[in-house]
Amino acid sequence: MDASEVRVILVDDLRSFVDGRKAEVARTSAAGVQLLDQYRGRRLDELWLDHDLGGNDTIWPVVELLEQAAFEGHPLDIGVVYVHSANPVGVTKIVQVLRHWGYNVRAAPGSTDVGYLDRPA
Repeated sequence: MDASEVRVILVDDLRSFVDGRKAEVARTSAAGVQLLDQYRGRRLDELWLDHDLGGNDTIWPVVELLEQAAFEGHPLDIGVVYVHSANPVGVTKIVQVLRHWGYNVRAAPGSTDVGYLDRPA
């Protein structure tokens, strides 16, 4: 599989991939849930999660979708879930929950792969 076939979703209200890699970006938890719903039954190579999504929005609706799918015996097919949030408590909780349900999760707070860009995502 070449790089153009890699399927990546980034759920973050402000940051984008600094290297410009191809990804579908959700800026809210609702948009993240909607994107993940499209990947039921399809392979997703990477899922990048931020905890705090602006205002009262957090990543928890997305985490709950992943949790529910696994609970029902149909976890989403995700290569790696990266939790890149700067919220250490949020990172720990997300990693703990998703690992419990069998997802391959990596804590990646402060990852240099994502950053604040001047240009739109």
